[in-house]
Amino acid sequence: MPTETPIFGITIGDASGVGPEILLKAWAGGEIQNAIVAYGDVEALRHYASLLGLAVPIRAIDSPSQYQAGSLNVIDHALLQTGEVTPGQLSAKSGHAAREYVVSVTKAALDGSIVAMVTLPMNKEATQLSHPGFTGHTELIGALCGASEVTIMLASDQLIVTHVSTHMSLQDAIFAAKKDRICSIIRLTYDAVRRLMPNPRIAVAGLNPHAGENGLFGTEEQREIIPAVEWARQQGIPVEGPFPPDTLFYIAVRKKKYDVIVCMYHDQGHIPLKLLDFEGGVNVALGLPIIRTSVDHGTAFDIAGKGVASTVSLIRALQFAVRLVGQKAKLD
Repeated sequence: MPTETPIFGITIGDASGVGPEILLKAWAGGEIQNAIVAYGDVEALRHYASLLGLAVPIRAIDSPSQYQAGSLNVIDHALLQTGEVTPGQLSAKSGHAAREYVVSVTKAALDGSIVAMVTLPMNKEATQLSHPGFTGHTELIGALCGASEVTIMLASDQLIVTHVSTHMSLQDAIFAAKKDRICSIIRLTYDAVRRLMPNPRIAVAGLNPHAGENGLFGTEEQREIIPAVEWARQQGIPVEGPFPPDTLFYIAVRKKKYDVIVCMYHDQGHIPLKLLDFEGGVNVALGLPIIRTSVDHGTAFDIAGKGVASTVSLIRALQFAVRLVGQKAKLD
């Protein structure tokens, strides 16, 4: 194929979850309009294709350069046999394999074999059975890229949120809300969203109820968050806050006052975004030298292999990756 054709890498995720069937359904339904290479196991994909009655021609290849249109091209890791594919069941083998797919696709993105990577869901518990230190996609990819400041951006048509902390306990998240980290996330957020929209309006959420109410319910706003916001404004970043978290999302979405909210911890951003657009939300990693997007849902073991999982988030994630590649090309 012509070398100028951009190829996107997509992992199949944990083979015990909905990742493989989502990819197969999207491909069979003609929803994928770009050149893609799947990173996973051919046997797992063939098992799900048979289980769901999907006539998908699956072709094993060794590198993205061997891509051919007309088939679902797969970098076959050969880590799972058909009998080891267990829809809906926690599996150490599937968890390990899912991690290897991510390692492989990240390396391909770093060496330029693919223009961007899209990840389908892993199960942290399953992967931790063989890799106890695993905490999530973003942390693993960040380490592989040598990136020290990485965070998650969740994007929907109605709102974008980023996070000061992600996969850690709530207690640890409180201690992680420090000025330097908040400054870094505000900067990463601004650098990302100004490529997506003109004049982005950014708000910062408080950590405590009522944003601390002048120290009555906590002093993190006064000690860490307000100084970070002031620093960002001095850098010319259009940001306001911190605002009480219980009203900020209403003001942003209903009153349309802000486009982006910098959140202090995982659930502060994830809960409202998933309420707004559970199926269509896209997860984007910020702070990486490569482009990585992901579906905004988990492995959904309860419905794996039943053919009912939605493809919407995958298609949105791929479309968002295409958009980011286009923006990067303009800047280059």
